Amino acid sequence: MISIRNLFVELGDFTLKNASLDVEDSEYMVVVGPSGAGKTVLLESIAGLFPIKQGEIWLRGKEATWLKPERRRVSIVYQDHVLFPHLSVRENIVFGLRMHKTNPEQMQDALAKVVDLFGISSLLHRDPTTLSGGERQKVALARALCVSPDVLLLDEPLSSLDPQTREEIEEELQHLHRALKVTTLHVTHNFEEAVTLGQRIAVIGEGEVKQVGTPEEIFRHPNSEFVARFAMSRNIFTGELGPTMHERPQFKTGGIIFAVENSNGGGNRAVIRPEDVMLSPGTRPASGANVFLGKIIRITDRGSTLYVDVDLPPVVAALVTRHIYHEMKLEVGMQVNICFEASSVHVFQT
Repeated sequence: MISIRNLFVELGDFTLKNASLDVEDSEYMVVVGPSGAGKTVLLESIAGLFPIKQGEIWLRGKEATWLKPERRRVSIVYQDHVLFPHLSVRENIVFGLRMHKTNPEQMQDALAKVVDLFGISSLLHRDPTTLSGGERQKVALARALCVSPDVLLLDEPLSSLDPQTREEIEEELQHLHRALKVTTLHVTHNFEEAVTLGQRIAVIGEGEVKQVGTPEEIFRHPNSEFVARFAMSRNIFTGELGPTMHERPQFKTGGIIFAVENSNGGGNRAVIRPEDVMLSPGTRPASGANVFLGKIIRITDRGSTLYVDVDLPPVVAALVTRHIYHEMKLEVGMQVNICFEASSVHVFQT
């Protein structure tokens, strides 16, 4: 449905360089990356809002690189919703249809469809300035979908919402995609949001597409330190693969050597996700392929979970629940065993 080839866009001091990406028909893809990575530039280039210096954009199997925005059958929803304050909710929703001079009967049918889909019939006569953040987002989505686009582009659609409303709109987006199956490209800086919504994820940084894959592939098998750090892997080690012991490769870093399930033919970086690291009291050995004794040097409270940094050396971060934290009476200076399976280690080459 969407095919981007070697896209090169210059915008002030920022450059989107050699970006290539394919989005399948009816797919929900999430583009994730830090602020300033080029996510919105990529989105607006697809919508035809920026001049392309180099590369191609294909939509529905036809080249659209130089097509005017109104001929691309693409709708875009921004994080600040961009509703017209001088129009009612109803007038906002049908604005695009009026621009396309849709006949009144078709307009009413399209309006009824999206109003029913979002359950917003009670809002139609309201002033947009009186709506809550979640209501404004629903109206913005209804307006975008009312014109029956081939492609829906979402630019940080949840970033301005409170956590509870964000979860509600996430569920709404999942429901909409199941119901309409419209090809969707959603950009965000929130990795958890990307994992929740994306059938596939594209990680972008420094104006480049770094990796594309399923949430599991990005989460468990990052192809670079940039992707690993953005996915909050935390435990990223520099070292080298050593001789195979007990039919398993070994990775040497700092003062320790740990077993690796699959070395992928080589690599000088190893990643272990903190939720794969288990802790047990230093007086009782832990089970598992890799067991090391160390001292807790830092505990970072994240509410329902905590990060516990254990110095072996090197320092290894474990993610624990609050229940485990209290049960083990964890504290800085305490000696603990850390344990992780060889299959939890991902090795890659930089």
